[in-house]
Amino acid sequence: MRIVIPMAGMGKRMRPHTLTVPKPLIPIVGKPIVQRLVEDIAKVCQESIEEVAFIIGNFGEKVEQDLVKIAESVGAKGSIYHQEEALGTAHAILCAQESLEGKVVVAFADTLFKADFQLDTNADGTIWVQRVEDPRPFGVVKLNDSNEITDFVEKPEEFISDLAIIGIYYFRDGAYLREELQYLLDNDIKDKGEFQLTNALENMKSKGTKFIPAVITEWLDCGNKNATVYTNQRYLEYIKDEDGLVASSAKLENAVIIPPVYIGENAQITNSVVGPHVSIGNNTSVYNSVVSNSIVQQNTTIKNGNFANSMVGNFVEYEGSQRDLSLGDFNTLKD
Repeated sequence: MRIVIPMAGMGKRMRPHTLTVPKPLIPIVGKPIVQRLVEDIAKVCQESIEEVAFIIGNFGEKVEQDLVKIAESVGAKGSIYHQEEALGTAHAILCAQESLEGKVVVAFADTLFKADFQLDTNADGTIWVQRVEDPRPFGVVKLNDSNEITDFVEKPEEFISDLAIIGIYYFRDGAYLREELQYLLDNDIKDKGEFQLTNALENMKSKGTKFIPAVITEWLDCGNKNATVYTNQRYLEYIKDEDGLVASSAKLENAVIIPPVYIGENAQITNSVVGPHVSIGNNTSVYNSVVSNSIVQQNTTIKNGNFANSMVGNFVEYEGSQRDLSLGDFNTLKD
């Protein structure tokens, strides 16, 4: 099994947090979004992961090294491909054409999920979906009586289906997918000016490929600050009974910890209330503060803070008052 992850976007909706790192490397409960994604896909696959291929922009050598380590953490080889120009989802996936062999999961790196199924790797293809109350903002799938996908419909104005496509796909034959993607590029077949994966899916379906849905139980977006803070909250609820959420090296002095929380290595919490639903990164210090429902990254110092629903970056110095924060890396803010 291979996992292919297109993640070359700039993450503009997550500024300022994506000025120094790509969005998929922003942490959720102490691990980058993309690492959580890879681990959760591995859990629902019934086979070992041979390779994880990342399609990125010009993110630098350090990011590439971090991504290879993420692949190695699930026992897989890490491969790096580059998408120099944003030409659509089909083009992005095809940038990793050397890795489109055998069984492949394609997962776009701005979403996380909770699922209680095991992937049927004998199916031709599987589209991961979730039921939504209002399907109009989403791409959806329509099913027949045999639970096979008959149509892919983008942002339907009238009700077609409530099964929204979440951006994760399984293909039993990666080489066949590669051929269909290449066909779009060779024949300049575009939708809204870009080469789209859905066009390849339609072509495959018309040639007899049978796609089935895999319905997840929760779909978590990491597209902007508020959504990412909420995802951190939900993830803490998923894993709140796991050991090690508060590192043994963390120093807690006159601190009230309201679970679930994550506190990283060598963090220091002094004269403060932290939680619920807070993630504190490695080497971060919190003094005389009240912090809830927030993400505070690594090597940051918080003094006299009182905030919730917030994201604070790396190497930040914050001394302030009550507010809703979105503070990027290497900032100093004193009220």
